[in-house]
Amino acid sequence: MRFQQDQHWHAIPADAVLRDFGSGARGLDREEATRRLAEFGPNRMPPPKRRGPLMRLLLQFHNLLVYVLLAAAIVTALLGHWLDTAVILSVLVINALIGFVQEGRAEQALAAIRKMLSLQAVVMRDGRKVAVAAEELVPGDLVFIQSGDKVPADLRLSHAKNLKLQEAILTGESLPVDKQVAAVPEGAELGDRFSMAYSGTLVASGQGTGVVVATGAATQIGRISALLAEVQYLTTPLLAQLSVFGRWLTLGIALLAGATFVFGAFVQAYPLSEMFLATVGLAVAAIPEGLPAIMTITLAVGVRRMAAQNAIIRRLPAVETLGSLSVICSDKTGTLTRNEMTVQAVVTARHRFEVTGVGYAPVGSFLLDGRDILPDHRPLLTEMMRGAMLCSDAQLREVDGQWSVAGDPTEGALVVVARKAGLDPTFEEKSCPRKDVIPFESEHRFMATLHHDHTGAAQIYVKGAPERIVEMCQLQRGQGGDEPLDTDYWHEAMQQLAGRGQRVLALASRDAAAGKGDLCFADVEQGLVLIGLFGLADPPREEAVAAIAQCRKAGISVKMITGDHAATASAIAGQLGLENSGKVLTGRELDELSPDSLAAQAAAVNVFARTSPEHKLRLVEALQRAGNVVA
Repeated sequence: MRFQQDQHWHAIPADAVLRDFGSGARGLDREEATRRLAEFGPNRMPPPKRRGPLMRLLLQFHNLLVYVLLAAAIVTALLGHWLDTAVILSVLVINALIGFVQEGRAEQALAAIRKMLSLQAVVMRDGRKVAVAAEELVPGDLVFIQSGDKVPADLRLSHAKNLKLQEAILTGESLPVDKQVAAVPEGAELGDRFSMAYSGTLVASGQGTGVVVATGAATQIGRISALLAEVQYLTTPLLAQLSVFGRWLTLGIALLAGATFVFGAFVQAYPLSEMFLATVGLAVAAIPEGLPAIMTITLAVGVRRMAAQNAIIRRLPAVETLGSLSVICSDKTGTLTRNEMTVQAVVTARHRFEVTGVGYAPVGSFLLDGRDILPDHRPLLTEMMRGAMLCSDAQLREVDGQWSVAGDPTEGALVVVARKAGLDPTFEEKSCPRKDVIPFESEHRFMATLHHDHTGAAQIYVKGAPERIVEMCQLQRGQGGDEPLDTDYWHEAMQQLAGRGQRVLALASRDAAAGKGDLCFADVEQGLVLIGLFGLADPPREEAVAAIAQCRKAGISVKMITGDHAATASAIAGQLGLENSGKVLTGRELDELSPDSLAAQAAAVNVFARTSPEHKLRLVEALQRAGNVVA
């Protein structure tokens, strides 16, 4: 079978993919699924090669300085100096046990994390939906996914209903990606393959069905694992320096001992046996027995401090490398940014407001021309906040002082900004209960809701892609009422917000008949009144901004490598304080560079966008070849 060898399933129609895999609406029969499981193996990553306890213990002695100490212990034992032998061996054993125990704890922690990742999947087998262990999925299985699920294998979608996937694990994209059934161009970047659902990504909303096209190591996440397995382990700066020190120390001791023996035996005419014992004693005394133990204990303290920061260090010497860094390569989403969408700007027909506060905490203020304003004194602004809250399905929650969003992050950001304006979701929902809804879908690019107040008046709110909403509007809401739509003004505002790296949403409304109880497309396709625009972004972490400033002072270069769009990456880089943030290289541009050009650009450019995991690995390797210590 050639199933898992084709890397372009995203460009092939869904029906053709199903035929190629010998599958269909009834899925696979059990016999065929069992045969394919035997052929392709379980749907899991190959376990990493692990060192056994004995090998891990023996490797604690794999150090030139330790070899010298072992030699010294043997010599002192042969000379009958048992106390010296015991001291040297005790230091070596304690040193080895500290490293052995610490690395064992790290291995156990990683193993515990892997056990937490077991999944179940709902598939069609013999024409019936059944739940199976994700490890039992095979190419050709028809899998069902819904909101909250983790995608269990690489899927070519055959059905998608309001389906959005959080693909930050693969692309760094901070927002959920709308998925579709239609094929996309063969050359589409990983983040633009809208007809695919990749293993390990999360279903943010909606439902979908897809045929398994790759399992285990053949998935995109499996390819990343394979790339990492091919990475050559480098000697840390500390171990390299200790190796050099050990060689020079051994040579120095040997020369000193030899010179002492020659001087005593042939110049001072001491007996050869006495000079031999004196020379051996001098050599043993010159060896720093406590150095390995001091080094190991110091590194172990560093490892424990890192563990307190939720970082697992598998090898003790690796913690020292952090002190020798010259370049830090970081993803954007969730690392440099909060991974919490935030409304940062609001545009109405006459004013452009800035919104303070970051994340999902409903704390912040509204600024006009740099001065605080009260939303209560701005009826149009209040109306816009109310419409955004009512035309959203997300819910804001607080648990132990931590705010989170249940639902779409973008809608969550709208609820948060409405809360900042002083609106209460429960009160608004009771005052204007929802009667009907047109859910958001990528085909029409908007969401609409119908509401009735207690007087019987009906109101329709529509939010969505600004270009689409503007097309549906003939009027705009002004301070004194509705007025003709100024298309140029709104397009200029959209470009300005997008130029700041913000995602733009538009909100519109219209009155409906008092007795209207349902909503259809004809109700919203025209005659809408544009209320305003929202500018949203995933804001930088304050601690990341401070850390980057500290790195620059320390002479450490920080580079951001993300799968997000170039404009967004450049804007975030500027807010983070990265040097040369206006210069951005994309993954497609990296593919066109020769190795020499790649090395030059990797050093000169600090922002890389629309990159795949392969691009990230190439950049790190290019920086390492230039002599940098890279994290």
